[in-house]
Amino acid sequence: MATTTYTPAPTSLASVTIEVTDLEAARRFYSAFGVDRYVRLRASESHSSGFRGFTLALTVAGPATVDGFVAAAVDAGATVLKPAAKSLWGYGGIVQAPDGTIWKIATSARKDTGPATREIDEVVLLIGVEDVKATKQFYAARGLTVGKSFGGKYAEFTAAGSSPVKLALYKRRALAKDLGVPVDGAGSHRIVLGGTPDAFTDPDGFTWEAPVQS
Repeated sequence: MATTTYTPAPTSLASVTIEVTDLEAARRFYSAFGVDRYVRLRASESHSSGFRGFTLALTVAGPATVDGFVAAAVDAGATVLKPAAKSLWGYGGIVQAPDGTIWKIATSARKDTGPATREIDEVVLLIGVEDVKATKQFYAARGLTVGKSFGGKYAEFTAAGSSPVKLALYKRRALAKDLGVPVDGAGSHRIVLGGTPDAFTDPDGFTWEAPVQS
């Protein structure tokens, strides 16, 4: 008797949906922050407490642009978790949106080579996982292409041609430490990823569903 082998449909990160309790307030915030084209929003009352296990990171051209995005977020109601400052890797700051989503804004440049802009070079969804190697293999088996990998510490996948956001993996505890928040958290991640014909949940509880056509 012939046997068939199940091959999951190819996965790509086509959309990132943040679930919020106050949809209109979230729309106003993300529009003022300047990142509304990168995320979708939908109302949800799903329980979530503590660290949600992910962050969205913006890479920009220089320190002045980092400061501009941090200021825009704060003016719109965000809380500063880490003030923008120089680091080993460049310059960056971390803010938390009113809905609880944590955003990191950073640049590899330590000095400005031009005026501040509102341009974003790259957006990365960084999810905290228990086992980077295992989760990397899980996503690779579903068709994502590994772009960078540093043992069991970090992995990054190449973005699909039409995707505005890149997916990366980091140890959950290390991610919480980097963001300056306690590692404990429970309930929904309050984020849903789109880019596969079949819905699934990854080893760390992040859910994927077919992307909504805009």
